[in-house]
Formats: sequence, C-alpha cells, structure tokens
Amino acid sequence: MTRPHRTLRVAPRFIRDGIATTTALRDAGVSKGMISARCRPDGPWQRLLPGVVMLTTGPPTRRQQLRCAVEYAGKDAVITGEDALLAHGVPLTPQHSVRLLVPTGKRLSPREFVVLERSNRLPRPVVVDELPFAPPARAAIDVARATRDAMVLRSVLAMVLQQGLCTPAELTEELDAGNQRGSAAVRMALRDSDLLAAMFLHAQANRLLDAAPLPRPRWHVTITDQQRQVLGYADAWWDEVGLAWQIQRQESASHSPPHRHLRLTAAGVTVVRTSAEQVLTAEDDTAVRRQIVRALASAFLTAARCGGRPNVLATSDAVSNAA
Repeated sequence: MTRPHRTLRVAPRFIRDGIATTTALRDAGVSKGMISARCRPDGPWQRLLPGVVMLTTGPPTRRQQLRCAVEYAGKDAVITGEDALLAHGVPLTPQHSVRLLVPTGKRLSPREFVVLERSNRLPRPVVVDELPFAPPARAAIDVARATRDAMVLRSVLAMVLQQGLCTPAELTEELDAGNQRGSAAVRMALRDSDLLAAMFLHAQANRLLDAAPLPRPRWHVTITDQQRQVLGYADAWWDEVGLAWQIQRQESASHSPPHRHLRLTAAGVTVVRTSAEQVLTAEDDTAVRRQIVRALASAFLTAARCGGRPNVLATSDAVSNAA
C-alpha cells in the first residue's frame, strides 16, 4: 500500500513560481531522502533540471521553465532571445527552448528546454517580474543570428525599432561586438531600413489576417506576364485566385519599386490597396481591422468567382517591394 505524502510546509521565500532548488529545500529542513521520495513518478514534485524541483505535477508553464532555467544556471545567468523580447513588450510567442547567456567559465550542459550560450559579454540584465532579461538590442540580435527564416529575422529587427526599444545604431553596435556566427544576414538586413519597415508592416498585416477567413498568402511577390515582363508587385499574394494586396507607404529615398496596379488589373489580377497607416492602426482599432478583413475577403470571393486564375507568374522576392 502506497503511503500518502505528508503535506510539507516550506518557507515561501524559497519558492518562486512553484520552483525551488534542492539546496534551498535542504536549507529549509527538507531531507535529501524526502526530496527524492517526493520526486518519484507517483510523487507530488518533479525534478525539471539537476538541482531544481517543481513543487507540483503536470507540465511546467513557460514562466516555470524560465524560473527553472535561471535557478539551474545560477548567478549571472541572463534570459535572452524570444522570451526577453516578449518581456520587453514585443508581441510574439516563444517557440523554442529558453535561451540563457552564462559566463564563459560556467560548466553546465544544455538540457531539454534550455539552450546555453557562453559569453564574455554578459549584458546588465533588465529585471522584469523578478527574472533577469537581456536588453532589447541584445535579445533581438540573438534571435536574428539564430534564425534561418529571413522574414522572422527582419520582422524581429523591425518590431524592436518600430516600438522604440532600441535604435539601428544600437543593433549594429551589438552585432559588431558579439559572436559573428550568423551575422551576415543580420548585417545585410540592418543596411536596408526600408526593408525593415516593410517587414514590420508585413508582420502587422500577417497578424491582422489571423481574423480573416482566408488561406495564408505569400509575401514579397513580383508579378509578371508569361514573357517575364513585370506587371507589378504585391505585399501579399493569394496565388490560387490571383489576388494581390498592396500596402502603400510613403515614397522613400530608396530605389524600391513603386506599387503599380493598373497593369495588374488589366491582366485580370484582383488588387486590394491599403495604406500603411490603416494596417498599423488596425491592431488597436476593431473597426479598421474589420474593414480591411471585409475588403480582402470580398475581393477573394470575387476573384474566385471570376472563373479562372489570371495568366500571370508570381515570384517571391528576396528584397522589399513595399515602397
């Protein structure tokens, strides 16, 4: 017969987010044997990482994973990457392991949900809700260097700039001072401020489409005729019906191609044109968001009922076409 586990009272100061180190538990009077017993498969606790215990059953929350990672790595560890950007207010959902910056002399092994990056340039952490996070520029560069997705890279850089969390100079300085592995694509993106602005618009527009009854489009598309003569450009493109969404920004000093729509419509392409201001406003303005979604959904249905996709070619661009 399994003996029931006695209720254990541990001083609250040793527990944060339901996480405690075994050292803290021992200091609170919990024996090594009792810790082991309570961490058995049928017990009320779990060892998430060496020396770190979650005092509940079930899967840990992201917050508990962050706390556990910091307790595992110990003093001077700093959370970077997606979690740090989220803590600074960047609207994204972490999709990967917790990324920690630790001193170069720290001898730890990566674990199931923890990636360690040893650095001799540990940033001064920004403490948010009692957890240490890397400053925005460092966190953004760490995300950008690690991703192979050009849209993710540029969107992250654009979002931290748009929200005023750092400047292009601070991003470049951070990139120059850090590990140069994976820096080439980041450096190229930082040289094109118009591209960053376009990518930010596309990130905003992509979130706006979460509420739209539409399939996901392709982004950054050049549309040509069968002889490869350029007809125009689309920020978002629904190839199955030949629908182009153009997000119009003010003309800049760059040589990005302008949005042409007359040649597109003459070729049978359905075009929806929306100002950048509307796209940026839509996140906080329900009426504007509904207006844009309604226009796109209506255009998609109209294009689908036309009886066939227009005879055009669509190629995804590696450069901005959102002038």
